[in-house]
Amino acid sequence: MQVSSRKTKHTLVVKVEGELDHHTADTVRERLDSILEDPSIKYIVFDLSQLKFMDSSGIGVFIGRYKVVSQRGGTVSVAHVTPQINKVLEVSGLYRIIKKYNSLEEALADIGGCDE
Repeated sequence: MQVSSRKTKHTLVVKVEGELDHHTADTVRERLDSILEDPSIKYIVFDLSQLKFMDSSGIGVFIGRYKVVSQRGGTVSVAHVTPQINKVLEVSGLYRIIKKYNSLEEALADIGGCDE
């Protein structure tokens, strides 16, 4: 599992690679929570192009970070969702609170409109 991130304006872009499951979720959660101590972050875009597997622990990671940024008036989005991960996100109902984009560029352009 590898997680890399970068911040631009009020947006945190997080690339998740490998497997996001009960073995790795705590590490990812702790890393993101320490970054989210920065109160200027209102938007999170997860790049899932290299995410191979995700279970309910991964869903919890998304929901927890959604709660943090939604209290700041922000949103969580996902981009480059593979068919396998898309199925997990659909079945879990996460698309009711998380927006899906085809590409990272599309997500950032959309958020950029409200990221001033």
